[in-house]
Amino acid sequence: MDKLSFTQSKGEIVFNGELTRESLPSALKSSSLESLLKNAQSDIDFDLSEVTRVDTAGLAWLIHSLGLLQHNGVSLKLRNIPEQLHNLMELGQVTTLFE
Repeated sequence: MDKLSFTQSKGEIVFNGELTRESLPSALKSSSLESLLKNAQSDIDFDLSEVTRVDTAGLAWLIHSLGLLQHNGVSLKLRNIPEQLHNLMELGQVTTLFE
């Protein structure tokens, strides 16, 4: 199992590792990511170029994050979407959520 980590710079969060049901709980519990999203005041890009694996839980978390941000009037853009995530988004018919 590959862990999930992230780095933040102004307006961008770069994810590294797996965005899966195994990695998300520990990554979110031990990080300030949820707080960062809840308190965001400007648009955010998620750079997914370093994501090595993603499952439906990862997609669900991305949709959850989108909702948190939209609630505060902040937009979320996904960049460098891995093919595996793109396929899940198409299967779930949610590709337009992130446009």
